[in-house]
Amino acid sequence: MKDHQLKALVQVAESGSIRAAARAMNLSQSALTKALRELEEDVGAELLQRSYKGIGFTPEGSALLVRARLVLATIDKARAEIRQMRGGAGAHVKAAITPLLTATVLPAVLSAFRKAQPDAELTFHEGLLVQALPGLIEGKIDFAIALASPQDLPYEIEFEPLADIDAVPMVRTTHPLAEARDWNTVADAEWVLNLSAGSQSMNLVGWLRARGFRAPTRILHCSSPYLILDMVRRNDLIGYGPKVLVTDAQVGVGLRPLALQPLPPTMPLGLMTLRGVPLGSAAKMLANLCRRELQSCLPRP
Repeated sequence: MKDHQLKALVQVAESGSIRAAARAMNLSQSALTKALRELEEDVGAELLQRSYKGIGFTPEGSALLVRARLVLATIDKARAEIRQMRGGAGAHVKAAITPLLTATVLPAVLSAFRKAQPDAELTFHEGLLVQALPGLIEGKIDFAIALASPQDLPYEIEFEPLADIDAVPMVRTTHPLAEARDWNTVADAEWVLNLSAGSQSMNLVGWLRARGFRAPTRILHCSSPYLILDMVRRNDLIGYGPKVLVTDAQVGVGLRPLALQPLPPTMPLGLMTLRGVPLGSAAKMLANLCRRELQSCLPRP
């Protein structure tokens, strides 16, 4: 496999057609088609499906596409690392982080990182597993710090637990059920939950059913933690999320945790990286700062 062949495969996926991909790469269609055919000969499998609907990927092509993106991203990171070592342009770190960090350690982390890497470019994405895992596997992000059940993660992902996080049901202070103490009392209320795979809310629903409690049935689905907090704050909805956010003096304004008992077990917050792929120096520094600050202020696993 050659660099230009993998680039051609990725560009076809991003452009949606041979013609558009060739235009984006400043190549003739015949040159790009040749690169793709050579790649198919190299791997011994058909990668693309051509039909009247356009270009599609075979199962083998889809599998190679994920790896091709990772390979190209890794090469780009290596080049950037070398440029930085030789005094060139600053590093670019891309990370997926949970809102927990913004409400706890991120100010201290950013202050320390900026002193050491004033020219580095930072990009943060929301630390939802449905976004973070593909980003890690395809090399689009360097690392993620998020809530996860390690046993449910794919083999490619390494998980280092950093803290144990309590989650609580929450309402606005004037909610009619603000004094509720029993799970079955609130089962018929309307909830707003993030039920994406691996979320705390998914764990909550499974835990309630396993314990014989009635799980919520009227659910407004929402994947954004901060949107959930604001919807609970402004409506008679019940939410569920990290206690540290609900009780934060700024984030949790107008909110209160429900005193329901018992509460589900804690969920680990951890550092996720791609197995076998080392972090660049700037990304490693940022991850180390997050690790140090989190372990100093939150309960350790």
